[in-house]
Amino acid sequence: KKDIPAVNFIIHEIHCRRNIEMCPYCSDSIPKSEMKNHIESEHVQVTCKCRMKMENSLLKDHEASSCPLRPVLCQFCDIQLAFNKLQEHELYCGARTEPCGRCGRNVLVRELKEHPLVCE
Repeated sequence: KKDIPAVNFIIHEIHCRRNIEMCPYCSDSIPKSEMKNHIESEHVQVTCKCRMKMENSLLKDHEASSCPLRPVLCQFCDIQLAFNKLQEHELYCGARTEPCGRCGRNVLVRELKEHPLVCE
């Protein structure tokens, strides 16, 4: 999959046919001696803690950005919880009240950032 000078093409082609294989899963050029390890490390099916099955090479991205059980922080209290519990938790957590240090009124936690604009 690379440009080869015409004068080296025949030697290159012989080398590739002898030593390189195309991965049947991802079509990458892999040395024949490393193909078994490549398939076992990149393409073996694994199960995430959320019970979703995928290739091992996709697991890290899944865990970081799309797993429903990935850890996230509540924007109001900074507690860490699973992503699939975040919405329910923030509805409850943002509905708590805290007294304003300037006016003394009880303010919803979710409105604390905007409260100084209307604080009397």
